[in-house]
Amino acid sequence: MRKNDTAAKLRWYNIALLSFTVVWGFGNVVNNFANQGLTVVFSWILIMLLYFVPYTLMVGQLGATFQNSGAGVSSWINELLGSKWAYLAAWTYWVVHVPYLAQKPQIIMISLSWLFRGNGTFVNDTKPFIVQGLSLLMFIGFVWLASKGVNALKKLGNIAGILLFIMSMLFIVLGISAPFIVHTHVATPDMTNIHNYIPKFDFQYLTTISMLVFAVGGCEKISPYVNKTHNASKEFPKGMIVLAVIVAISAILGSIGMGMIINANHIPNDLMANGAFEAFQILGQHYHVGNLFMWIYAVTNTLGSATALAVSIDAPLRMLLDEADERYIPKVLLKKNKHGVFINGYKMVTVLVSILIIVPALGIKGMSNLYNWLLNLNSICMPMRYLWVFLAYILLVKSMNKYHSDYVFVKSKPIGYAFGIWTFIFTAFACILGMVPKANMVSGASSWWFQMGMNVATPIILIVLGLILPVIARKTNRVK
Repeated sequence: MRKNDTAAKLRWYNIALLSFTVVWGFGNVVNNFANQGLTVVFSWILIMLLYFVPYTLMVGQLGATFQNSGAGVSSWINELLGSKWAYLAAWTYWVVHVPYLAQKPQIIMISLSWLFRGNGTFVNDTKPFIVQGLSLLMFIGFVWLASKGVNALKKLGNIAGILLFIMSMLFIVLGISAPFIVHTHVATPDMTNIHNYIPKFDFQYLTTISMLVFAVGGCEKISPYVNKTHNASKEFPKGMIVLAVIVAISAILGSIGMGMIINANHIPNDLMANGAFEAFQILGQHYHVGNLFMWIYAVTNTLGSATALAVSIDAPLRMLLDEADERYIPKVLLKKNKHGVFINGYKMVTVLVSILIIVPALGIKGMSNLYNWLLNLNSICMPMRYLWVFLAYILLVKSMNKYHSDYVFVKSKPIGYAFGIWTFIFTAFACILGMVPKANMVSGASSWWFQMGMNVATPIILIVLGLILPVIARKTNRVK
């Protein structure tokens, strides 16, 4: 009894801080500032109020309701809709990591370029096909590393994650205070004019929403902690609201800080790739410490990205295959090597990621455009997994009388349906409009159409592969 009591002593502030490290990162500030400039401040406020807060509170109820089923998205769907749909949810959760894995080698090379050359020119000056070839070799190396075990790398990654969090907070504090402490010039003119923060709600603006959704998603990872919270029905939602406030403050102040050191009216084309490094380099110059901040960020970002790459090769695949239903997964994918690794699953990952590394380099000119496009593809594919969260919540509301939970987001079925349907439609809307290439990612009509084709085809192909596997399983596993 005492052991359980001890396990259930997380308070609202523990939940808020734990969630913050899972959901948020400095790259979210840079990428969305690159897309929208100062108007992103207004966008952050809207996305927090209309999307992020209900999203987190829905996850709280789902996690509290299915506390004995692993609290994962596929387990929720299995309870509510059955094993076939649970498999599709698990497949989606895994397969959307493919574009993520394809970009990580680029990020590592950019970090190393800044660390050893003090700039990001290596990637910019090198032909995309060569960079992608090096990215492929690096990815294959990490596949090999992951197949041998990555415990030491995981420990370094934990340290890097803490340092990246500290650096993000440091940027906000030093960036905002620089004009007052070291009397630096504000890069963006007329930042006090409120009209500079109001976006123009046109089609181009709507195509950038997917990046915002991508930035605030993933809070379902914290659902296992719902029932480890002291008085979960009161403190967990309080922690989630505090999380939303902290993320909003970080996003808003971080964006303002970016505007102070980089002119929001003339955003460089390579800001998504190099913006974080440039920001810390400029910050170091302002405070007369040279490249110190940039070097620290480059080292921690390299270690963090390397760990994320190695772990993301293995962890999502285990979620798909560890308790696989042989009616849907071919047995050949369940083969393990002596290290307990799904070796044929690794081969499948390698093939998919290799295609996504090499093929785009054939039709997208310029490394900055290629980097921006792949990041945008992530913002299209990753939120697809959130759709299952909102579907699960809608089904839970439908069966509210059947399932008990210590924490309930809203008690009214119509209001619950409204929240679930709204977040589902908004996520799907953001993903679909995110497929339209952005002006800062194209270099001609042919590049625009190539990117558009890839943006539409990639998520469709990845999902269709998930529909093909059960067909193969029925033929090869001899399971009815």
